[in-house]
Amino acid sequence: MRVYYFIQTCSDSETDTETEGEQRSPSPNRNVHRSWRSALQFWSLAVLLSLVGSRVSSLIVLEFSLRAVSAWASAGLDANGRGPDLILLQSQFSLGCGLSCTMFFLHQGAPHSSLSLFLAAALSWALASYSQSMWIHVATLYPLHSTKRYCGKCISLLSSAHSLLASLQKVVILFFVLANVASIATVYDQFLSQKDALKFWTPLTLCYTMLVVYIQEDQSRHTIQEALLQTVVLRLGAILVLMLTVGDWSDILHVLITFLGEAVCLLPSQDLLQAIIKEEEDTQESRYVQSSSHRTRDGSGNTLNES
Repeated sequence: MRVYYFIQTCSDSETDTETEGEQRSPSPNRNVHRSWRSALQFWSLAVLLSLVGSRVSSLIVLEFSLRAVSAWASAGLDANGRGPDLILLQSQFSLGCGLSCTMFFLHQGAPHSSLSLFLAAALSWALASYSQSMWIHVATLYPLHSTKRYCGKCISLLSSAHSLLASLQKVVILFFVLANVASIATVYDQFLSQKDALKFWTPLTLCYTMLVVYIQEDQSRHTIQEALLQTVVLRLGAILVLMLTVGDWSDILHVLITFLGEAVCLLPSQDLLQAIIKEEEDTQESRYVQSSSHRTRDGSGNTLNES
């Protein structure tokens, strides 16, 4: 996401005049070379995800999927609805929970299932290292390489960067579809297999769905930062109340750990949040300019007809 927004900023700067381009030219992020912070964030998140049980992880995946579908529906009905970028930003910890509960589901009963978690962590670390190296390369050298055109990596990004975020969204959607299957199976085994469990969970699910829809409609009245904070507090608070009702003390502890996990994911992503806010402001401004131009043209047409 950082690579995508950085390239978008470079493309916008190239359309300005030379003076304006120098004023608006994107400087490399101050956190580009602080790889130790990325490593600390990665391993902190890995430890927190290993502490969260499969029961709570499954509920987080299902709750996030419900919220994402509601946000997508409300954005499709509302012309001023917020795009999927904010949902993608909020999906970081839920993606980790989906990975952990899927691995638990696939290796349930295996004698050495912990080895699969170490393998998943190693593969994730390799992917994170590659992404970090690409971000450092793009943030420091892309403005030069994109004009000189002698770097294959930057040339490929120059031609395909517009589809980078869309491809990432498709991969995330596909992963959540697979994680929902494992989450539903885990929730059924852990919660719904008991006698008369459906009589309790059915009205609870309906009430929570109505709450999610109401919150989604109410978020359009707030800024993105306020909506993001409200969403995190309400969704984890709802799961905490649910675990106080049907869970045990370990589940309550796991929900409290998820608060730390969300903070580890969202606090270092403030630059992405600012980029999303800027893109939303630019989109609203372009829509306003287009609507104003249409009204001007319609008014000129009516004047000519009257003449």
